[in-house]
Amino acid sequence: MRTALFGGTFDPIHRAHLTVAAEAANRFSLDRVLFIPAGNPPHKNTGTSYPDRFKMVELACAADPRFVASRLEEGRAKSYSIDTIERVLHENLAEPPLFFIIGADAFEEIASWHRWQDVIASVEFVVVARPGHVIAAPGGARVHCLETLALPVSSSEIRRMLARGESTEEIPATVAAYIRERGLYRSA
Repeated sequence: MRTALFGGTFDPIHRAHLTVAAEAANRFSLDRVLFIPAGNPPHKNTGTSYPDRFKMVELACAADPRFVASRLEEGRAKSYSIDTIERVLHENLAEPPLFFIIGADAFEEIASWHRWQDVIASVEFVVVARPGHVIAAPGGARVHCLETLALPVSSSEIRRMLARGESTEEIPATVAAYIRERGLYRSA
């Protein structure tokens, strides 16, 4: 089963995430995309609880049978990509090649990641173009580019809009309803 890992804080998940996953699935004949909310990301702080972020991902993934919400990074331990990759491969949750969807902005920083050399040796990257970022691959990295998807959507801008009580078309309706129901992202 051809599988891609798509990790992130998903705070909140939005339509650009879904568009990227669908395009990657179509282009690389992926059977599934595992959406993996980071339990405790080492490079970002989240203002929303893991259970809420997971539920939003679960709701958004219902739109496409290839999308699966995964709890692989649930818990208090730091969420390092290499640990998740090794777990997926060790537990035979996917067959090689294993794809890894990542934005160009995050890919620029790959050499700062925990055990980054092991990460690039273990996966094939699907790097999504982002405005103002150049896709430069470190030696040994297997990289596929999604150049046509330079979607300028920002989770931080979506959070600001939600905090002001504004609605946004960038969030799937089921996720927006959950956010309203739970009172997420409201300013104090």
